[in-house]
This record gives sequence, structure tokens and C-alpha cells, in this order.
Amino acid sequence: MSLPAPVKNVVSLGLRIAATLSFVAPLLSRIALGNEFFLTGRGKIENPETFARFFVELGIPFPALNAAFVSRVEYYGAILLVVGLLTRFAAGALLSTMVVALLTADKQDFIQSWSPSGEKGPLDIAPFVNLLLLLWLTLSGPGLVSLDAALARWLGLGAKEPPQTPQP
Repeated sequence: MSLPAPVKNVVSLGLRIAATLSFVAPLLSRIALGNEFFLTGRGKIENPETFARFFVELGIPFPALNAAFVSRVEYYGAILLVVGLLTRFAAGALLSTMVVALLTADKQDFIQSWSPSGEKGPLDIAPFVNLLLLLWLTLSGPGLVSLDAALARWLGLGAKEPPQTPQP
């Protein structure tokens, strides 16, 4: 069954608009996540003893070393996310910190969030939402408005234009 021409035109226009604006979602996700991780990373770098004590309470081995590492992953990873440079690497590194957060500091809340009788759902747990967004960025990439995309264009990497057929 074929759709009427006006319906096809509207659908086609909608798809073209969506494709044109597809850069917005990864850009805004990178900026929002980058801002969040930059601020938390900076706070952890400025207060290393407090952050290391928190890791001691969680039972994380080598708390001072791990706290220094995580704070820098958050701080520098956030900067990379915002500008869209090494995005998949930065998002993957930040994603790993969210996995650890869900397995330690937020474990109980996260488990209870899946209970039908719970007051919170999984999307009320910030590290889980961050994990989902970071997973998306890790797998899908930074989008067109990023240094990664500009670098790929400059180096001639990425998707190639299909060959044009000559017009008679």
C-alpha cells in the first residue's frame, strides 16, 4: 500500500529536519555531562583528603591513589567531552567511574530502584543516567560539532561520499 504524496512529503521533510538537527543531541549531552564532571572533578582535586576518606569508607583499595586517579579522569575527561576531542575514550573512562559508583556508593539505592515497591526508579539514580549517556557517546561518538569530527574531516577519515553518477 502506497502513501498519498502529501503524507510522503511531510514524512520526508520531517526526516530531513531530524537529520539536519542530529548534531544537537550529542553536543548537548557532551556539554551537560562535561559540565557536571568538570565541577565534581575540580572539587575532588581541590579536596583530595576528603575524597580519599570517602573511598576508605567505601572499602576501595588504595584509596588515595584511586581518588587522585578518579578526580583527574573526571576533570580532564570532562574537558575532552565538552570540546569533543577523544570523546569515545573520555566517555569510556568516565563510564567506568559510573560503574564503580553503582557498585559501591550508590549500590543500595540502585538495587532498590528496580523494586516495584520502591519510591525511586533507576532514572532517579544520577550515576545510572550518566552511565547511559556515556555509553551512548562511547558507542555513537561525539557528533558533527566536535573536534573529533573536524579532525576526521581534516585527515580524510570517516564516511566517504558516494560516487556521483554523471548527469547526461
